Amino acid sequence: MRLNNHMADFTAHVVEHLVLSLSALMLALAVGLPLGILAAEAPRLRGAVVALAGVGRTLPSLAVLMLLLPWLGVGATPAIVALALLAIPPLVISVDIGIRSVPLATLDAAAGMGMTSVQRFSRVVIPFALPVSFAGLRTAATETIASATLATFIGAGGLGDEIVRGLQTDDPPLLFAAAATVAGLALAADLVLGAAQRLTAVRE
Repeated sequence: MRLNNHMADFTAHVVEHLVLSLSALMLALAVGLPLGILAAEAPRLRGAVVALAGVGRTLPSLAVLMLLLPWLGVGATPAIVALALLAIPPLVISVDIGIRSVPLATLDAAAGMGMTSVQRFSRVVIPFALPVSFAGLRTAATETIASATLATFIGAGGLGDEIVRGLQTDDPPLLFAAAATVAGLALAADLVLGAAQRLTAVRE
């Protein structure tokens, strides 16, 4: 099996793939969470923010990568930015829905207890919104890990390199190993975040 001949390269590409995916997801969280909260708390801006997120969900992953090439060049940076752009829409939509799904009666009860707006948000809104928000995070994580295979086309590395190498050298074991690893990483992320989502639901 030729895969054994470059196991070190394969492992390095797994690490690259994880770094690309996690970096993009962290960037998406830094942007998507505030936008989701803004959409939920500012009705006048919700339409524009949600519409923009909807447009973002329709863009093909490879198209986003190619569109960033003229501005960011090749390598890890444009790949991380492009993957983050793909992960932001599900985060924005799920956070918006999660916050707006908090029962008004619960908010009224919290206000009646004398809670400030900050206390209501931290003690009532966040616990109620977390399970729904985690659903968006699960979608964003699995899509990011899967789309990171395309980063190979702009020289960012990752398991996409192994998939392309397997195709170019007619190496089915390498091709299968790379594809199965990507699928395994996406499945593992979904399982971990699903468990976290269930934990937040219990706390609710």
